[in-house]
Amino acid sequence: MSTQTQEKLSTVDGGMVDQWPEPEVVKNIVGNKHGRFINRELSWLEFNRRVYEEAMNPAHPLLERLRFLSISASNLDEFYMVRVAGLKGQVASRVRGVNPDRLTPAQQLQAIAAKVNALAADQHRCLEVLLEEMDREYIQLVGPEALSTEDQSWLHTQFRQNIFPILSPIAVDPAHPFPFIPNLGFGLVLELAEGADHETMVALVILPSQLDRFIRLPGEGIRFIALEKVVLMFLDMLFPSFELISSGTFRVIRDSEMEIDEEAEDLVRTFESALKRRRRGSVVRLTVDDDISEDLLYFIQAQLDVSKHDVFCFHGMIGIADINELVVDDRPDLLFPPYRARFPERIRDYGGDCLAAVKAKDILVHHPYESFDVVVQFLRQASQDKNVVAIRQTLYRTSEDSPIVQALVEAAEAGKSVTAMVELKARFDEEANIGIARKLERAGAQVVFGFIEYKTHAKLSLVVRREGGTLKSYAHLGTGNYHPVTAKIYTDLSFFTCDPDICDDVLQIFNYMTGYAKPTNLKKVVISPLSLRSFLRQQINKEIEHAKAGQPAGIWLKLNSLIDAAVIDALYAASQAGVKVKIVARGICGLRPGVPGLSENIEVKSIVGRFLEHSRIACFGNGHELPSRKAKVYISSADWMPRNIDRRIEAMVPIENPTVHRQVLDQIMGANFKDIAQSWILQADGTYTRCPKEPEMFSAHQFFMTNPSLSGRGSALTTGGRAKKKRKTRSK
Repeated sequence: MSTQTQEKLSTVDGGMVDQWPEPEVVKNIVGNKHGRFINRELSWLEFNRRVYEEAMNPAHPLLERLRFLSISASNLDEFYMVRVAGLKGQVASRVRGVNPDRLTPAQQLQAIAAKVNALAADQHRCLEVLLEEMDREYIQLVGPEALSTEDQSWLHTQFRQNIFPILSPIAVDPAHPFPFIPNLGFGLVLELAEGADHETMVALVILPSQLDRFIRLPGEGIRFIALEKVVLMFLDMLFPSFELISSGTFRVIRDSEMEIDEEAEDLVRTFESALKRRRRGSVVRLTVDDDISEDLLYFIQAQLDVSKHDVFCFHGMIGIADINELVVDDRPDLLFPPYRARFPERIRDYGGDCLAAVKAKDILVHHPYESFDVVVQFLRQASQDKNVVAIRQTLYRTSEDSPIVQALVEAAEAGKSVTAMVELKARFDEEANIGIARKLERAGAQVVFGFIEYKTHAKLSLVVRREGGTLKSYAHLGTGNYHPVTAKIYTDLSFFTCDPDICDDVLQIFNYMTGYAKPTNLKKVVISPLSLRSFLRQQINKEIEHAKAGQPAGIWLKLNSLIDAAVIDALYAASQAGVKVKIVARGICGLRPGVPGLSENIEVKSIVGRFLEHSRIACFGNGHELPSRKAKVYISSADWMPRNIDRRIEAMVPIENPTVHRQVLDQIMGANFKDIAQSWILQADGTYTRCPKEPEMFSAHQFFMTNPSLSGRGSALTTGGRAKKKRKTRSK
């Protein structure tokens, strides 16, 4: 990791503390022993603990609890690959950056280790509890001792035909050097002896990722056995004539950050090379089971060059992220009831003609309660419409078989002007995005990769259609990704409009991404890194002015993460001026709410449940009590983090149509603030407390799943929970 990148991590990723002047009221705060910012990494660990807590939530079906546990473990793996690896790089290079919470990299690593040890231990205890409950439901994870003769015979055949040909027994000695073990590599380390009088040797069996971690056994009931147990059962096939003395399982996590030469001439080739380097990153975490002998542990630790502080030893199974393989479809009674997203009624009213519906009125689609198919249909219709002459599209994350990409391919092959802005720096999707880019190029689309120094994270589509001798544009701006799979589990917003000002702004943004033509006069859309920071400051300051003038003042926010130090200080100043600030921050939050003399007018909650809260919304009272029809409402692709505000292309768009305005402010924000069932309240010390249980707890997720009439039909909910009168006629 380069020194330049390490400095960025230490000074920018947490938020530069001098980006905005520190408010006088903040300077004068005394007695806050915690400091005014919560550490980013520790806040993320608190979020992942909330995910883990859902695995312990008896209100969820059993196999869904197992899935939550798997997600929590997988999250922790990625945290080590990226965040912990970055901190270790800072320590190794003696980087001395300014961090808003004033913790040094070494202090952060120490605090992280303590929290991770506790969380990982809880995860393993949770797994034992869930396996016991699953056993009572006749879903079993068994060991070799529980296998019948028929089971053993079946496994022997399976091993011989489908496992043995893939495995490579590796002896480690001067003639056979220790092999490279890739990131997330998992395997067995063995002490073997050839007969009673021979010296022992150390050997490895790396279990390839192409093999399932758990093998389902035939017969009645649902039974699995772990792959590593099966390998040990038939070890004599891999090492004939050798006797097993001792064994252990281990798993490695490597630094997965990539360094990109900012002068790289060919960005695609650079990324392909960087992806190969990623697989060879240094080991930042070694996990072993507690059956491993001291000698084998010392051997594997020395060969991987891992500090003892980065070795984690657990009783039972390691690599518990893999347990999602035990979530079987043939026990639907142990899963969430199936949910089928509805297609937006507004577009049904126009016979499925997306462009006609948008031309009549702005439309907001609330995923996953409303189907992502509408986004696909919007682009597919554009690709097939003979009057559509051009399509522009950003692609940050999507699936390799994406219907979005296929629609763009069809449009390009039909001779339309198609421009795709493909972001190669979408972490862990770089390889897939390279393939998508080449597929689009082969079809004749113009493919660009944006800026080397910025990620393009904005979610934008622009369709240009010839109508009556003139050109008319239709735009889609979203808070989520153009990904049909995540759209089923992420709560996001898709906004469709043909507002000339917004469409012209979107066109300028595309020109900026493709030709560095910096926008000079955006009328409505705000973008980072050019104007978002100053715009947020302006809106917060206006609320402060309203409060000082004795007018109602309020700010409602819904974000994934809030860690920008300057923005947080501005919110502190707003609180001190009397502005009521309410925040739903699903993940990381560096703001301390409810601190006397600092943030007593700020409330922060987090919602973690069946769906992943992902939409970003900002509402400003504008001199009126929230919720108000005169409030300013915006949706955005950007979280309030330094990387989003300063180092990414992001877009924030105003919601001005009265119907859509009410939908966002009254329904979506109202339901989120009213939620109790899946809500956690952030305390001033950085910990979270689950909302107390009530006889009939309101769930925002359940509310939107069971109220199909809400979409685009006006207001049905306020924060007080009162239902507004239904209109007798449909809103036009």
